[in-house]
Amino acid sequence: MFTGLIQDTGTVTRIAPGAMTDLWIRTSLGAEAFALGESIAVDGACLTVVEKGGDTFRVQAAPETLRRTTLGARRTGDKVNLERALALGDRLGGHLVSGHVDAVSEVLETFAEGGSWVMVFRLPPELAPCFIEKGSVTVDGISLTVNAVEADRFRVQLIPETQQRTTLHGKGPGAQVNLEGDLIGKYVARLFALRGAPDAVQGAGLSEAVVRAAGFSPRG
Repeated sequence: MFTGLIQDTGTVTRIAPGAMTDLWIRTSLGAEAFALGESIAVDGACLTVVEKGGDTFRVQAAPETLRRTTLGARRTGDKVNLERALALGDRLGGHLVSGHVDAVSEVLETFAEGGSWVMVFRLPPELAPCFIEKGSVTVDGISLTVNAVEADRFRVQLIPETQQRTTLHGKGPGAQVNLEGDLIGKYVARLFALRGAPDAVQGAGLSEAVVRAAGFSPRG
């Protein structure tokens, strides 16, 4: 598990395609201290450290990972967001992130607003039930607050700290990003689907009638 708080922006130094694609990434996190087999989120995708040395570590991406994330488009020299896995006792500063990318989205619009940087992304239909205003979303591994949701798009704001410490601020319209919907939201949507409340899952929203139709009743 992760929190969506980026610890470093690493640099891809080498890529070796094959049955499993190998990526070597340089980082200031102290790769020598990494444990072989530990998990690390690379642009939000959970990968396994298989080699380390000096300031560089190697991870492997399966074909499924390359298809479902932006990692297949990475090139030597690209910057990537990095976060080591959460340890018991760590502070949970963002929100719970699994590192399992749900969909690839794209930037639709960017603009400055006060001291923040606003980004508007395409909202994949399959993730719409997980999105609520002021809810959480993971974009390229970054825990962000959803400021607004429309039928086919959502909006977030990057504070200066996020602009400086991640790769997201440098992405403009047309750029692709990894999305992971809120973990709790996904389970709730799945529960309603199983309990026979498709309207809630298809974006009609929650109401007392929908909750009752799903088999739940208020107590007290």
